[in-house]
Formats: sequence, structure tokens, C-alpha cells
Amino acid sequence: MKQISWYIFVFYFFIDSHLVFSQTGNTAYEFVSIPISSHSVALGGNSVALIENDITLMFDNPALISNVSDKTLNFNVMSYMQGSSKLSAAFARQIGKRGNWALGAQMLNYGDMIETSSNFEEMGDFTASDIAIQGGYTYMFTNKLTGGVQGKVLMSNYGDYSSVGLAVDLGINYYNPKQGLSIGLVAQNLGGQIDPLQDETDRIPFNLVLGVSKHFPNAPIRLNIQLSDLTHWNKSFYSVAGEEITSSKRILNHFSFGADFFPSKQTWVALGYNFRRAYEMKIFDSSHWAGFSLGAGLSIKKFKIGIAYAKFHKASSSLVVNASYVL
Repeated sequence: MKQISWYIFVFYFFIDSHLVFSQTGNTAYEFVSIPISSHSVALGGNSVALIENDITLMFDNPALISNVSDKTLNFNVMSYMQGSSKLSAAFARQIGKRGNWALGAQMLNYGDMIETSSNFEEMGDFTASDIAIQGGYTYMFTNKLTGGVQGKVLMSNYGDYSSVGLAVDLGINYYNPKQGLSIGLVAQNLGGQIDPLQDETDRIPFNLVLGVSKHFPNAPIRLNIQLSDLTHWNKSFYSVAGEEITSSKRILNHFSFGADFFPSKQTWVALGYNFRRAYEMKIFDSSHWAGFSLGAGLSIKKFKIGIAYAKFHKASSSLVVNASYVL
């Protein structure tokens, strides 16, 4: 019980510290808000309560590392905007009966861009990318309650400009297998920049997420509900592209819903809807299938593969592919 109380104290200390800490400028490192797990993407994103042997869920909630098989190696790719892609990888190990750790890295590569002067004269090409390197640890306090923490080093490189930031994710998960009920809570991206691109320090996209997952024992169906951005009820939304959007702040824009279907023990099919993403795409006159996502996965012995479709940016749709293998 002392371990649980200490973890809860640390969890709320970091949240309270973030709420009273103010930074100037825009939001940096928005790329970490883009889900990596194909299963999470298919369910609408930020699946912080999903109980699966899926290492990619560590990017949503570090407490979910406890469900991952020992020596799992993972690679992922996502098509983003035209000419850009997101690559990521992860590896997990078990420590005793109750502990697990994992390492992960992700990079959003924007490709080559044209550099121009203040007079719009072309001066050549430059490359741009965002990178995050992270490590996480999870511990099972009881058979139903798990806590996890992971640290991140965030880096942006845009031609001759670069920045560095530090962030921490704190997550907890309650899972009752008899009821098929899982509840997850995670504070994502607690931290700030230590070396900004220019003079002003930009904010890091903090997100407090609550998720509930319910599996029905007598039916091959699992329902998932996520509530995101729980500390920003009275503020404007920000798009994935970083553009500020004024909104009536409808409560539904905090929700995403998803459903899993299991044709067999080795396969899953998922469908999701994200209200905030649908609203943002409508603002940009790009509402065709906006907010909807779908995906499927297959497990063959030690090998797992997942694929999902969603729209995260007004410019194009995204395809996410995960591949994991137990060594």
C-alpha cells in the first residue's frame, strides 16, 4: 500500500506542477500526440486502457507495458503528410514477476524542403525532423492495479535550427479480468523545453487522458471510450498541425469511441470515431471520413502485425503498420 500511495502522490504532484507552470510561445513537439499503435489508431486514438500483448501501447500509457511478452521487438511505420512519414521502434523486457521495462524511439521525417530568403529567393534545400527517445518502467502493485512511468528526450531539427525538451508520462491501469473491465489514466508529456528553437520557450503538448475498456465474456466484442485533454475544458483546441482553432468547446470533442471485434483468438478488427478530429477536419473543409478510423490485426505464434487507417492532417490520410516479434 505504501508503494501505491507514493505513486499516486507523484502522479498528482506532476499534474499540479504542470497546471501552475506557464510557458510562452506555441506548442512544440506535436508529433508525440500522433498515436503509434495501429490498434489504438483504429479505436480513435489514445487507448490508455487497452489490455493487449502489444508493445506499441507503451506510447499511450506506460502502465500497459506490464502486458507485453518478454523480449518483444517492434517496428512501425506511418504515412503522414505528402513527403513525410513517421517511423518508430520499441523493445521490452520483464523484470521478475511484477516488473517490466521498455525502450522506444520515434521520428517524424518531413523530407526535403526549400529554403528561401526574406525576399523569397531560393537558397537551397534543408531537411526537417522531430525525434523522441524514451524509456519506461511498469510495476504491478496488485493483481489488478499497475503503475508506469517513462521519460522522454524530445528533439527538433529544422535546417540550422534545433531544440531539445524533456518530458515524463505517468500512467496507472486497473484491470478486473472477471468483469472484463479496464480503466486507465495517464498524464502525457509533463515537462518543457530546455533548449528552444529561438528565444521563446514553447509549450509541450500535455494531455490528461482517461480511458475505459469493457470486454463482454459471452460475445466477441469489446467497447472502448477515451476522454482526452481533460485539463483544457475552457481553452481553444489546437490541431495536429499546430494551428489554433476557436471552438464552442463542445463536451463531445473530448471523446473518442471504439469497438473491437474478434473473429478468432488470433485476429481483431476495430472501428473508431474521434469527435475532436472530425470537428477539426470540418474546420479545414476536409471532412470526408474525418474522425472515423478502422484497422485489423493478426497474431501467428511469436509474430504480430497490425494495420490501421485514419486521418490526422487535412493534407492526406494516414496508414499505420505495426510489426512485433518475440525473440
